[in-house]
Amino acid sequence: MTNSNNKTIILTGGGTAGHVMPNIALLPHLERENFTVHYVGQKNSIEEKLITQIEGIVFHKVSSGKLRRYFALKNFSDPFKVLYGTVQSVAIINKVKPKIIFSKGGFVALPVTLGARIKHVPVVLHESDFTPGLANKIAMRFCKKVCVSFEETLKYIDKDKGVYTGSPIRDDLLTGNAKAAVKYLDIPANRMDKPNVLVMGGSLGSLFINETLRESLDTLLRKYNIIHICGKGHIDQSLAHKKGYMQYEYINEQLKDIFALADIVVSRAGANSIFELASLCKPNILIPLPMTASRGDQILNAKNFEKRGFSDMLLQEDMTRETLVEHINNLYENRNKYIENMKRANLKSGADNIMKIINDNMKQG
Repeated sequence: MTNSNNKTIILTGGGTAGHVMPNIALLPHLERENFTVHYVGQKNSIEEKLITQIEGIVFHKVSSGKLRRYFALKNFSDPFKVLYGTVQSVAIINKVKPKIIFSKGGFVALPVTLGARIKHVPVVLHESDFTPGLANKIAMRFCKKVCVSFEETLKYIDKDKGVYTGSPIRDDLLTGNAKAAVKYLDIPANRMDKPNVLVMGGSLGSLFINETLRESLDTLLRKYNIIHICGKGHIDQSLAHKKGYMQYEYINEQLKDIFALADIVVSRAGANSIFELASLCKPNILIPLPMTASRGDQILNAKNFEKRGFSDMLLQEDMTRETLVEHINNLYENRNKYIENMKRANLKSGADNIMKIINDNMKQG
């Protein structure tokens, strides 16, 4: 993605697919407007893996440390990693000369934002979750605009910076083909009449969801086909020949087709994922990360979607093989109610709104 108009943008964000996929969703829009696109992320990260597969984008690597709310020895060393990453970011900005930087958050984005402040390059940040995370809370101070997926999030942001845009959704997700998914999954003819349940535990997988689902398989497979995205290293070979159970570490290109095939979805409650489900009008059970493993952002995301009638929430601490089966059965029986609620809300991609903010805030000259 190169051009001669010097419309250069740096995208940053990483740590999970939820910080990368919204940036990927913007790429067709940036290409249509003749932007040159660079991406800044960490070495050996999910952002490097996903972005380097896309032709025409230069990927730059920087150091970054994690900011923790709890005591850890790395709290003493990680600030120096952030400082080093800031120096690296300044060098990249000097070389690339971007007109603007768009950040999807995550700790890798913080040194890039600090580097942009030093070089007087405007930054537009997007906060997907209901409440901002620690890295974004710090980065907001150095941004011109903060875009949000939830309108309610605006109360946590300075009035002169916050803009409700919605969440950017990948255009291709809306073009899935259920027949292609059947072929890819190789669903046996004698199971074609069964509803299809897609279960996914986020880009890193969820050991708890994996184990509880597998304990429930004998019951679930009597009624459903189960498509399970279980995360890297979490394939259970002992279940490889279980009819109607299909397990994958990660699915990328075929995901749009599998979404089209799925009757209902069981998922973590990362903001990017749940807005994709809502835009596709897929009835879903959300199992948010518990407070023991997060700051509670997914619980707030899930509560909001449950309140709006888009989702059924099942807290991890309440999840057993019995409650999982019960929630799946109830959701399937009442799926049309959820579909109608999502159709009425008409949650479209926020990509066009974000592009307007990017264009309005670019560095001039």
